[in-house]
Amino acid sequence: MNWSIVFFIAMMFLLLRILRLRIRANTTRSESFKRLPPKDQLAVLKECLLNNPSEANLRNLAEFASRTSLKIDIESYRPYLKSQLEIFGRKDAIADDNELYAAETAWIDKITPIEFEEAEAFKQENETQKYIERTLEGIARLYSDDAILETLAKLAPDYPHAGELAESYKQLMQTRDESLADDKSLEKLRKQKEAWEDDLLHVR
Repeated sequence: MNWSIVFFIAMMFLLLRILRLRIRANTTRSESFKRLPPKDQLAVLKECLLNNPSEANLRNLAEFASRTSLKIDIESYRPYLKSQLEIFGRKDAIADDNELYAAETAWIDKITPIEFEEAEAFKQENETQKYIERTLEGIARLYSDDAILETLAKLAPDYPHAGELAESYKQLMQTRDESLADDKSLEKLRKQKEAWEDDLLHVR
């Protein structure tokens, strides 16, 4: 399966509170968005940028970073916007689009979910259960395979089930990569992803 389809699936399946709240890309100026905690606002803005790479969505992220003193190298994303325009509509763009999407998710995941900062604070206070819970919530807001697996590996010493989560995620990756693009295959993949997400946030 090519990364364009994978991107579509990822947008549908990632476990984010923004989806539960039914917040969409055009609502970042709404009152419902403004009432969200900063960690949820950041998740919305990252989701919007991946779902619709545009100058407007990049600017929204930059404004959030300025408002919250969050360090984000906004300029380093602009080459991706340029690449999107260059490959748009090209019949031979699949390979380039795959590579571009992978690069974009890696860039997005360099913006650390605020949940991880909260998790570290809990760890320093020896609040192990809260540390685990918040870390798992942060993992649910990652996009790239490498970031998800690396964070699970880091968590494993404190939460052995993280190792099982990593193995089941690798199986999910294999299913995704081998999946066809028909409705039946996508529905099977959706159910497998939902089951993994449920396991992720069910702390043992």
